[in-house]
Amino acid sequence: MPPKVKITKEDILAAALALVREEGEGALNARALAARLECSTQPIFCHYTSMEALREAVLHQGYQFYYQELERAMAEGKYPAYKASGMLYIAFAVREPRLFQWLFMRNRTASEQRSGFPSADDGVLSALMQAAGLTREAAERFHFAMWMWVHGVAASVAGGFLAYDEEAISAHLSDVYFGLRARYQEKGASDEKQH
Repeated sequence: MPPKVKITKEDILAAALALVREEGEGALNARALAARLECSTQPIFCHYTSMEALREAVLHQGYQFYYQELERAMAEGKYPAYKASGMLYIAFAVREPRLFQWLFMRNRTASEQRSGFPSADDGVLSALMQAAGLTREAAERFHFAMWMWVHGVAASVAGGFLAYDEEAISAHLSDVYFGLRARYQEKGASDEKQH
């Protein structure tokens, strides 16, 4: 009868994500993870073929964690849904600076790099399309412009360059949103006249 596995794959993944959240992705190695789990490295490599495979699983888990937070924030009602997505992105950088940096600020391989606009969650784009009365194509362009501003603030906060002031960020985010909305609605009306 094989010995009972005491350290599960889920235990390893949870400990690895906690390590990244506390110390950053650079701290994720077999020895540090084994120390956190109070075991040898054997259970880690029993469940994962390599540290790269574990890193991919932890990255996926990190994105799942972020998207759960995003769904919660958009449903909460503190802000309109689209604004909530931007406010959460920035707040996530404050609460989870090391995880945020790994998820959204790491150097990416050529296969990971996005061409064109960063992809947006369908719920985020739907909220924008509904709030601003835009087509999907216009909403994607609008979101890219909005994302550049939001990401700049989030990166500055996560890196310690800016202090987090929710009220001020909320006001500035609204200003940027309404400025872009006016521009895209004007552009949409202008485009319709030309056709």
